[in-house]
Amino acid sequence: MKKEKSFKDYSLITIKGLGMGAADVVPGVSGGTIAFITGIYEELLTTISSVNIEALKKLKSEGIASFWKHINGNFIVALFLGIAISILSLAKLITFLMEHHAISLWSFFLGLVAASVVYVGKQIKEWNLKTLVGLILGAVFAFWITILPPLGQTDATWFVFVSGMIAICAMILPGISGSFILLILGSYETVMTAISDKKLLTIAAFAGGCLIGLLSFSRVLKWLFKKHESITIAVLTGFLIGSLNKLWPWKITLKEYIKHKGEANEKIVPLVQENILPSEFSGDPQTLNALFFALAGLILIFGMEFVAKKMKAK
Repeated sequence: MKKEKSFKDYSLITIKGLGMGAADVVPGVSGGTIAFITGIYEELLTTISSVNIEALKKLKSEGIASFWKHINGNFIVALFLGIAISILSLAKLITFLMEHHAISLWSFFLGLVAASVVYVGKQIKEWNLKTLVGLILGAVFAFWITILPPLGQTDATWFVFVSGMIAICAMILPGISGSFILLILGSYETVMTAISDKKLLTIAAFAGGCLIGLLSFSRVLKWLFKKHESITIAVLTGFLIGSLNKLWPWKITLKEYIKHKGEANEKIVPLVQENILPSEFSGDPQTLNALFFALAGLILIFGMEFVAKKMKAK
């Protein structure tokens, strides 16, 4: 019989949600990565996929208590509470750090994801030719995404809907950032402007695409974990490896766009960037700071793994 979660368990889930929210604020870092390394990834997929016709039937025939249990409602509330608090409270801080301490911030996330490669890779139960090929293909695909040139900007409602479907799938995949996918698709500014200006039709189209993408793609991932666990984890590990290209701290901007052009809060956003070596970086490369924060990211992940093992042993 499955043990009921305590208040402490749900508090920990909320803390993990804080981490996911913080990751989703940064283009290039996926909340799915944080879910994976904190051990809630499969429960997240199972919970999302439980929102289905059967859940609605339970609501109608057995009442709200049965429905709530079926969709793992307490988990949803605890996790998304953490995500919401994190986004609302850390968005300005992360934005400030990206503008004024970009190298240190990207170094920290580089350390996080590099350690995650080791952590996630250790979950592969069976190494063979299939898992090795899956790892390589995942890495190549993720790397390819990070170097894709952005498409032209479009405000078409149908395209915003499709962008939502694709972006939300990326958000629950470890290693691939949904906000970065929006930049590639050319929908980032459209969606951000719609939210800022309260354009309800555009917001509804994007939210609808996210909902459809989330409910359908989570089922695919759940099936893959059930039928091909080792290969699936190998591919996800590859995604993490390939995404490291996006997280490299030293970059030069080749193309940019102006967000809120002509307004008081006008902001230049990098669109196409190229990685460079620290020695090529104009100005202070902050190499020691970068090394320190990358090491901090590594220690944080391995520390979380160590604590998790100790808690399981008790």
